[in-house]
Amino acid sequence: MNLIKMNGDKVELRKDSGSYIRTITDKAVSAQLNSSGDLVVVTKTDGKVELRKESGSYIRTITDKATDARFNGSDIAVTKQDGKVELRKESGSYIRTI
Repeated sequence: MNLIKMNGDKVELRKDSGSYIRTITDKAVSAQLNSSGDLVVVTKTDGKVELRKESGSYIRTITDKATDARFNGSDIAVTKQDGKVELRKESGSYIRTI
């Protein structure tokens, strides 16, 4: 399975051995692969949360005004700038605030 490495503000996809595969995007503060390894959730420096394919292709913007985003099963937990945590579907649909 592949893994994500933050290299400065760039999100890189790497093999288990550490060898470089591709750059997913830049201007990011955090990123995480889902459990199947085919989707990447990226928190950008401007506060937007993007969903991308493993190839780096943009799928959609999930939300904005965020400091971090992580996969929680098939959903996405987004930490907002005000400290609240929103649970959202991969489609970006709001589920609830925790």
